[in-house]
Amino acid sequence: QVQLVESGGGSVQAGGSLRLSCAASGLAAGYNCLAWFRQAPGKEREGVARIYTGGGGQFYADSVKGRFTISLDKAKTTVFLQMNSLKPEDTATYYCAANPRACTTGLRIRDFLDWGQGTQVTVSS
Repeated sequence: QVQLVESGGGSVQAGGSLRLSCAASGLAAGYNCLAWFRQAPGKEREGVARIYTGGGGQFYADSVKGRFTISLDKAKTTVFLQMNSLKPEDTATYYCAANPRACTTGLRIRDFLDWGQGTQVTVSS
């Protein structure tokens, strides 16, 4: 049903930028919460940012606040993650996730049922 396809990953040097894109299809007709998570080798998956298609403020993990920006396209079916001032610790597989409900407080893995396949981001020092 729901498909989430990430793109835009790659390898960059520290201080560089990347823009990730997640194209969603089969989403519920109503409002949805769209989010980005990431998982580094040997670490647990963690939330990065989320945005509600019905409006309202975005939410960011403290580790990326001020450096990353999440946004939507006009149709609100594509979510972007602009990543600036990248650091080696940002290296991870980035996943797009969707929840057919209003966003909850913060970012919790259990709140998201649909996930993309992930796109790799590697930041070298």
